[in-house]
Amino acid sequence: MLFWIIATLMAAAVAGTLLPALLRRSNEDASDTPDVALYRDQLAEIDRDLARGTLAADEAERTRTEVARRLLAADKAGAQAVNEAPKRATLIVAAISGLVVIGGGLWGYERLGAPGYPDIPLAQRIADSAQMRAGRISQAEAEQLVAAQWMAQGLSGPLPPAGVPDDYLAMVEELRSIVPERPEDMRGWELLALHEARLGQFGAAARAQERVIQLKGNDATEADRIALIDRMVAAAQGFVSPEAEAILVGILDRDPSNIGARYYMGLLYAQTDRPDVAFRLWRGVVDEGSSSDQHVELARMQIEDVAFRAGVEYTLPELRGPDADMMAAARDMSAEDQQAMIEGMVAQLSDRLATQGGTAEEWARLIGAYGVLGDTEQAEAIWVEAQGVFGSSEAAMTVLREAADRAGVLGE
Repeated sequence: MLFWIIATLMAAAVAGTLLPALLRRSNEDASDTPDVALYRDQLAEIDRDLARGTLAADEAERTRTEVARRLLAADKAGAQAVNEAPKRATLIVAAISGLVVIGGGLWGYERLGAPGYPDIPLAQRIADSAQMRAGRISQAEAEQLVAAQWMAQGLSGPLPPAGVPDDYLAMVEELRSIVPERPEDMRGWELLALHEARLGQFGAAARAQERVIQLKGNDATEADRIALIDRMVAAAQGFVSPEAEAILVGILDRDPSNIGARYYMGLLYAQTDRPDVAFRLWRGVVDEGSSSDQHVELARMQIEDVAFRAGVEYTLPELRGPDADMMAAARDMSAEDQQAMIEGMVAQLSDRLATQGGTAEEWARLIGAYGVLGDTEQAEAIWVEAQGVFGSSEAAMTVLREAADRAGVLGE
């Protein structure tokens, strides 16, 4: 409150230095006009000539009368030029100017500043950020908090995505029963990790993926570890835990260019009040990563916000559109050939997303494409799978829900 009082008084002081200039009466400034000054000098000169005897008395009187007449005319003209603006209009301008200076300044700070936030030197902010990172809760504690939120809603955990077939749910239940009885069955653990994630059971998916990495040993890839991070962060509702950070540091030590690890490290810094570091990491992800990578898409969704928080002017580059040559060739095809080409492109996109992953927009495009082709069963299957992949990102889910709705497969 003290800050706002001081800021208001300062703004009022600035306005106070400007308003008198608008309200000052013209007679304060009329004597400073060039014509008035000239005629005053001429009157003084007449008096001096008369005193020296170089000008006769009657001639001096006639000349003084003429100069005085001109002086009065010049003084009146100057007063009209300065003061002929209507008094009401002048007061309105003065009031508007005061409001702009005071109100505009306070409004601008409220929108762009940080009311109630004390002035913190950069070194202190860096130290506070490091302390924030050191004081984070563990992965287990984060998942416990999420579980408590579900319990508060009367649920034991996230519900299966809408439209999931009963036979699919039964298959996953069977995996849950069989796989733990076969602790060395790596393929079983891989399937369990995949399908738990598809159903939004990210905590269980993370435990299964941990077992996959254990079984693979030295053969575990960075993609396996990023898949584990995906599930850990999703299980903690977007929170990057110390355990996840430790895995990310190891990945970046071995592969500093890893897109997924750079994205999650950026997310960690964004969560611990270092938007400047987050922006640098995410800008590299956006500039260097493939648009088909889901981590690139997640970075694109958030980078403008961290750029603003970091005080950086940044415009997100547009994604490239369809290949121009391909579009031109399609115009010369028959309807049957165009249909075949479209089906081929959809199949290629489906295969790539299944094997390499992709952005939420690409998954949405695939759902929409199957809807246009009339294959609602496949569109529904892709919608279910996409919920498992992007369930932790509300922005991505919004895009996917819109596509599923247009395709007619969105569950009630």
